[in-house]
Formats: sequence, C-alpha cells, structure tokens
Amino acid sequence: MSRRVVVTGMGVVSPNGIGISAFLNAIQNGISGIKFMPLYEELKFSCQVAGKPSFVLEDLKNKNYISEVTFHGLKGTNIGYGLMAALDAWTDAGLTYDTDEPRWETGCIFGNSVSDTEAMKNVITRVDNKEVKKLGSRVVEQAMNSGVTSYISGRLGLGNKVITNSAACATGTQAILMGYETIKDGYAKRMLVGSSEYVDTYVFGSFDSMRVLSRKFNHEPEKASRPMSITAGGFVPGSGAAALVLEDLEFALARGATIYAEVLGGSANSGGQRTGGSMTAANPLGVIRCIEEAMANSQITGQQVDLISGHLTATNADMQEIQNWCKALNRSGDDFPLMNSLKSMIGHCLSAAGSIESVASILQIVHGFAHPNINLDDPNPEISKHINLNRLPTSVVNKDINIVAKANFGFGDVNTCLIFSKFNPDDTTRNFN
Repeated sequence: MSRRVVVTGMGVVSPNGIGISAFLNAIQNGISGIKFMPLYEELKFSCQVAGKPSFVLEDLKNKNYISEVTFHGLKGTNIGYGLMAALDAWTDAGLTYDTDEPRWETGCIFGNSVSDTEAMKNVITRVDNKEVKKLGSRVVEQAMNSGVTSYISGRLGLGNKVITNSAACATGTQAILMGYETIKDGYAKRMLVGSSEYVDTYVFGSFDSMRVLSRKFNHEPEKASRPMSITAGGFVPGSGAAALVLEDLEFALARGATIYAEVLGGSANSGGQRTGGSMTAANPLGVIRCIEEAMANSQITGQQVDLISGHLTATNADMQEIQNWCKALNRSGDDFPLMNSLKSMIGHCLSAAGSIESVASILQIVHGFAHPNINLDDPNPEISKHINLNRLPTSVVNKDINIVAKANFGFGDVNTCLIFSKFNPDDTTRNFN
C-alpha cells in the first residue's frame, strides 16, 4: 500500500447547516447558527443562547438511515447526530450501506464526551422509583459511551477496529489522527472517523455554573460568539457532529473514489498540567510542541501553512493561542498565515468541534477560500502586537488554499493538531513510506 491517506467522503450536522451543501453555503457567507433558547431563560441560566442543529431524530427513520426496528430503541440525540453525519459521509464517498459479510478492511473511530445524560436521567429516575422493569431491554445502548460507534459500525458492517475516543475538546481531531495512523501503519485500508456532541440542559448547566459562557448577548444571539474580540465574554455551547471517510490512496484510486484532500500527518500530546497548564488551561509548551511535531510528521515547514483553523473559543485563552501559533510557525506580523475560527458561527461544539472544523478546513481547500471570522468588529488590541489584523478575515477571502493546520486543545491539557493538504497525485516532496 502507498501509506498515503486521503479524504474521500464527508458528512456534517452543524448548527448552521446539515449536509455538506448547506454547511458550505453557511461558512462561505458567514451565516450564524446560534439562537436564543427560551428553555435556558426558564432555567435561569446566565447564558441563554446556543448553537443547535435543526435536527429531527425521526429523519433517521424517515430518510432510510436506519430501520423502524432500530429506530424504536434509539432515543439519544448524540447518537443520532453522529449516525447521520457518518452515514452521509459514507454515501458521499460513493459507498453502499448493505453488506452480507463484515467489512474487514474498514474500521471506525468516533468520539464523544459523555453518554446521553437525558437517557441516564431516565435510568436514575426509574431505578430510584423502583421501576427498573420499565426501563426496557435497550436502555444500555443509550447509556454506554460507545453507543455511537456501535450504531455506526452495526449499520455498515464495519469489521476492523471500532473505537470510541474521548479527549474533551480535542476529541474530533484526535479521532481523525487515530484513523489516519491506523491506515498509515497498515492496519486498515479505510476508516470512518469523526465525533458528535449533544449539549443538553445538564451539560449546558454544568458549564454555565463555571461562568465561562457568553452571557451579554442573550438578546442578540448571532453576536454572542466573539473569538478574538475585546468584547468576548466566554464561549457559546454548540452541538452537532461531523464525519470523514479516510482511505489508503491506492485503495481509493482502485475504486475510482473522489478525493477531497490529503491528511499529511498530525500530532497529539498533553502539557501535563505543568508550567501554566491545568485542567482548564493549556500548557503553552505542550501546544507549541504539538504543532511543531504535526508539521515535522507531515514533512512541511511553518512557511507552507496557508491557513490556520484555530481552536479560538472566545475566552482569555485566544490571545495565548495566537502567541503559541506565532512561536510554533516562526511567523508573525504580515508574514502570519490567514487564521479563522468557525466557532464565531456555530459556537463551541466541544467534542464535535474538531471534526466539524476539519470538514470546514477541507471545504476551504477544495473550494479555494478562507471563511470569515464573524463578530470580529472590535478585535482585541493585544492581537496587533503579534500579527497584522488583516490576517484575520472578517469577510470571505477567495484564494488558493494548499495547506491548512487544524488544532484543538481540550480540558485536561490535551492537544491535537492535523495538517490537511490539497491532493497532489504527483507529490514527490515527501517520503510517504
């Protein structure tokens, strides 16, 4: 095998668009998916806005994603998001659902943060009320963290490794990296990778209690997520999912697959919660090291990066992140690459953030543009000490994008960085063996 890994299919369930076509239109035009949530006002949350997809669970049955029998046991929105994104990516790759035998060459790595807490509430309530017999025989499917991968792999008959990963906000990019490494090392020819997140009232309330969420724009929801802005007051929770089909290049070419982009490499590490790192803050040394190792593993230099898809959550960490990128790439001022944050449009989708943002990264490569940072009408003045503000587009920039660096940093001081590239079948600049 070639050991080159390419992207042949994508699916997305995002607050600002479900499906690749709708999502592409949204990110090209700076369309926000953040809305006011009356329920959160009723619950007296400080933050009353969220990024939530216009998703209907019944569509999984009505649009033939799953059977009536399977749907009867499916009550988890988190699983629903992931299943729809994964099956859309599978179809987008030109693959069929049905198989009589396991697909031994194909596996799945799909992440999430927590099992469906609404399903768990049902379990807790029934048990406490001595009504365990009313739970039914399929409740465990909703309670287990691996429910999403179990539904995906069962629908498609995936016979290679099936893993549910969880690394907080780095989950999505970590899943893609793990899938890439599985193919690169010759253990599979195809991997379905991604992540999902359903921020229900219990998860939302937990973050709201930390006072890290935006609360000053409840009546202007589309303005609430403001990465890199001086008026940023915290992040906006989002929900959704995204999936990618990764394949060994020769395997993909042999079946005539459409190739969107190439995964050149990546890296994952932890800052160890030392030298400035903590449960909630990234150790700058770990971040810089992760980015540098991702570039080294991809055999590129910082000068070759055309676009950074940042983590950039609209918190105090944004300024530190920009400084870390400057050091890792050894670029600053006018020499800094273009940089954007999808979170300005969809909020922070937690475990799903990395996979949704990776789909956006690849679409920018394919269609030759950098999406805008919306709500950046008052950038933090500290930014100009490190980079020129024109490197942070506030309207769409149409230009050739060859290489995107996509990174995410999660609770627990964990980091992941991926390098995506425009696919060049005749590339001889790197050693792919």
